[in-house]
Amino acid sequence: MSFADLGLSPELQRAVAESGYTDPTPIQQQAIPVVLQGLDVMGGAQTGTGKTAGFTLPLIQRLSRHASTSASPARHPVRALILAPTRELAVQVHESVQTYSKYVPLRSICVYGGVDMRAQVEELRKGVEIVVATPGRLLDHVQQKSIQLGQVEILVLDEADRMLDMGFIPDIRRILDLLPAARQSLLFSATFSEEIKKLADQMLKNPQLIEVARRNMVSETISHTVHPVSSGLKRNLLAHILRHHPDEQTLVFVDTKMLCGRLANFLERHGIPADSIHGDKSQIQRTETLEAFKSGRLRVLVATDVAARGLDIDDLPSVINFELPHTAEDYIHRIGRTGRAGRTGRAVSLVCAEEKHRLVEIEKLVKLQIPQEVVPGFDPEPDFFESGSHKRKTKRGDREAPTKPTVVEAAPRGSDRGQPRRGRSRSTVAADGFDYSKPYESSTPVAAGTIEGEDPANPVSIAPNPGARKQQRPIAVLLGGLGRK
Repeated sequence: MSFADLGLSPELQRAVAESGYTDPTPIQQQAIPVVLQGLDVMGGAQTGTGKTAGFTLPLIQRLSRHASTSASPARHPVRALILAPTRELAVQVHESVQTYSKYVPLRSICVYGGVDMRAQVEELRKGVEIVVATPGRLLDHVQQKSIQLGQVEILVLDEADRMLDMGFIPDIRRILDLLPAARQSLLFSATFSEEIKKLADQMLKNPQLIEVARRNMVSETISHTVHPVSSGLKRNLLAHILRHHPDEQTLVFVDTKMLCGRLANFLERHGIPADSIHGDKSQIQRTETLEAFKSGRLRVLVATDVAARGLDIDDLPSVINFELPHTAEDYIHRIGRTGRAGRTGRAVSLVCAEEKHRLVEIEKLVKLQIPQEVVPGFDPEPDFFESGSHKRKTKRGDREAPTKPTVVEAAPRGSDRGQPRRGRSRSTVAADGFDYSKPYESSTPVAAGTIEGEDPANPVSIAPNPGARKQQRPIAVLLGGLGRK
């Protein structure tokens, strides 16, 4: 099947051909005809399969009837709104819109935070048909009255599950109240949760569900490897791996912004060209860093999950999870930066004992047993394999939790050594056979006339045979005695 078979216009076919694409992907084959019919769509496909083109191409064709070369802003009202969770994803979607609409006179703009609003306001006042935006900055423009959404015909929510995770749902509901009720709505995401389906039921009207692969599936062209390693050796192991693949561009994921910058500096100090990208960097810095990485000038990019979605590199060889994500679904989006469009890729994860439970959740989600390889010289903590070998079912029955390993205590000679401790009881028999839980009994009989001990009521108690007892010397009162009489 070709793009011409999907019913696209000659202008769009020409733009697609110039972009180097010849055959549509499965998600494009199923989504494009449905969107062209004007139906609502809930589309899902593993990341890197071309779902962005799956909604941008039919969207441009449906709006082509409004195309105009007039300079009047009144001839260019906002007709389509595409919402994306991050700046990087919004920029990527906008680039696709510009690429495919080069022969169709439609105006577009990308609106996101972190930059001055004045340039965006000037563009909006000139009139644009297609707006790609992040929810927060779009509401800023609504408040400033620099954008009108009363003539929107098509709404697209891209990466809706990420919007849910980032807390954008209240903003999205505010935006929905500003849109006409008679509109076409499209929801695209790489993963679907039950919460997303509930949201889709509220936003979409009789949506067509399109899933080209089983839910939460990862690309079959990506090889997965886990390197168990002690947390204190992770940085050195990362440098070791990068040195053994000197010609590979690598995207390294971490959890926090602080570690992101520190890890990039560590690699730089060890002679590995690296830079970082995270939310605290300005938009200009993030754009420059991404451009350097995409162009190949930068070999290693250390990033937080801000780059897990929307970072589109044609042929990225490998992705390394320096830390496993807290949410298993984010693993799919992270490794989806490699192995795109049918190419091969490599996904490596450095896992310490504290992250073993995250690995279990990831393997359960992707339904894949990821092979583990210990790199010589970079051994994991002693309890790494132990923590994952003892498992029990929780009360809910849908999760597994590690149980405490059996504790074996030393036993006296002659007893059964190696027997596990039962409950919290502890042996009261010492190694020499003395049982300190029983009253002391002398092993030799007490001779008549000797003193076994003093009477607590009378510290100078008299022995049974007073004649056999030596006369006691008086002891000072301060020392516990009776003093001189």
